Amino acid sequence: MDRRIRETTGARELPGEPANRRFHLVQAAPVARNIGAEARGLITSGEGTYVVDENGRQLIDGPAGMWCINVGHRNEILANVMRDQAMALTYSTPWYTSNEPAETLAEMLSARAPGDLRHVFFTTGGSSAVETAIRLMQFYNNVRGKPQKKLLISRQGSYHGSTHLTASLNGRPRDHDWMDGVDLVRKLSSPSVFHGAQGLSVEAFEDHLVDEFRRLIEQEGADRIGAFIAEPIQASGGVLVSPANYLKRMHALCRQNDILYISDEVVTAFGRLGHIFASEDVFGIQPDMITFAKGVTSGYFPLGGVMVSARIFDELRKSDHPNATFVHGLTYSSHPIGCAVAIRNIELLEDGLLEHAREVSPYFQHRLKTLEDLPLVGEVRGMGLMAGVECVADPSAKNPLNLDLAVGKRIDFHCQQKGLLVRPLINMCVMSPPLIITRTQIDTMVAVLREGIASTANDLINEGLWRQP
Repeated sequence: MDRRIRETTGARELPGEPANRRFHLVQAAPVARNIGAEARGLITSGEGTYVVDENGRQLIDGPAGMWCINVGHRNEILANVMRDQAMALTYSTPWYTSNEPAETLAEMLSARAPGDLRHVFFTTGGSSAVETAIRLMQFYNNVRGKPQKKLLISRQGSYHGSTHLTASLNGRPRDHDWMDGVDLVRKLSSPSVFHGAQGLSVEAFEDHLVDEFRRLIEQEGADRIGAFIAEPIQASGGVLVSPANYLKRMHALCRQNDILYISDEVVTAFGRLGHIFASEDVFGIQPDMITFAKGVTSGYFPLGGVMVSARIFDELRKSDHPNATFVHGLTYSSHPIGCAVAIRNIELLEDGLLEHAREVSPYFQHRLKTLEDLPLVGEVRGMGLMAGVECVADPSAKNPLNLDLAVGKRIDFHCQQKGLLVRPLINMCVMSPPLIITRTQIDTMVAVLREGIASTANDLINEGLWRQP
């Protein structure tokens, strides 16, 4: 078996093959049969929109790393910022000191966040950002004398993190098959029109989703629900875009029932949808908290955070509780290097990249949509510079169950042979390229993806795993 095919499909190393030093590294999401004995494809370098693999092959970085390399690879400006800040101040403890980059970045973000989100708590990434938001909700309601108001509402198809608490919020297929969660979470339906509407109009499906939330509030009691958390677009669920007014109506229900609305913008912020924050500029809502990470430093340094409403902090201060302490912090909160990189990254985004992303996004979406004429493709969906291609056994039935569920990995394998890296998600492929991508590169991406999907369809037919409808 070819090693690259093994790496792509997750197959085990064959008996008798030589040991590989790369087996010592445990990667994300290993399968039990391979854990501790798996070597994945090696990326050796990157520049701009491209990465280079161990064979010297140049690939368009379709996922932008992991939704994060927004300004592109090998940006010398950000690299120099990291060095300069490390030589000036490498670290300062967030527990009893502060630093200038963190304070400057906090001021910049407060000026760009919607509504009264004027405070920020910095974390190390998306999971710790969501964890912080949830713990702040718990602290907030305890101080208000509402200790019973702790239930968390998320949705099927969602992804919010990999800590014990944040992973409990996740609603993607297989997320909970082999892991335990906490009994504080209730999940609503995914807002996926493709799978969820089932003969309803989009407007009727939106009504159904909102009514479901209303019924859940009545069933559980508004006095027991602490927060509703939602990605504006469900990214790792397959780039699921909700009906037009859905988020506004969910936000209104939260306001009416004293439920905090947490907008998880770990993916959608910092240019992915053409704006620093998308909650208000794209979706018309002013949440109580926004969580962010990834694009805030374009992946050059691990950093995340939570933007928090001034109203929440005003209420906490007015309580004048003599003993209540928000005992929460991370060793690398407010890291000066990460904050310095984020400051310069935002300046780069606002120096033409946000405008470029808004300008090129319609072309990106239009070109990808042409893939729907392929018999294996059920839907292409997306917004801004993020898109998902979902493959199904029968487009009319929208059913992947009779399809090889490693189809995404198969497509990725074929695309890599032709110069494109995609992110495979079971029966889907996700693209979220660097914001610097050009129309010519988009054309190449779509052409390669078309060839990769066609080659995968031929493989499935030849192996007797799929019959073209």
